[in-house]
Amino acid sequence: MIAQLTPADFNAWRDSMGADAPAPVVLDVREPWELQTASVTEDGFTLLRIPMREMPARVEQLKEQFGVDQPIACLCHHGMRSLQVANFLVQSGFTDVVNLNGGIDAWSKQRDTAVPLY
Repeated sequence: MIAQLTPADFNAWRDSMGADAPAPVVLDVREPWELQTASVTEDGFTLLRIPMREMPARVEQLKEQFGVDQPIACLCHHGMRSLQVANFLVQSGFTDVVNLNGGIDAWSKQRDTAVPLY
């Protein structure tokens, strides 16, 4: 089962890794038009944008770039696509994957009100 993380709890999750740990990755799996509408800003994490449909072709690249132990928080609009991607990543060997429950909609409401709602 994939852990569900609210955007409000993101900082505590990130900070629990310790100062020596690599910054977690927020993997935004939304489509390019959605990214133009609303996006998060890197803040103590690495932002990576890969649309959900591209994940099967790019999972090996992700492994090579970050390693399978890299903490990854998956993000989409409301949390459903990101949950599917999180499951796919775990099935592909990643060991520290969470889903950002509520997606960028919840991110805007709980963490950064400057992010537009759509």
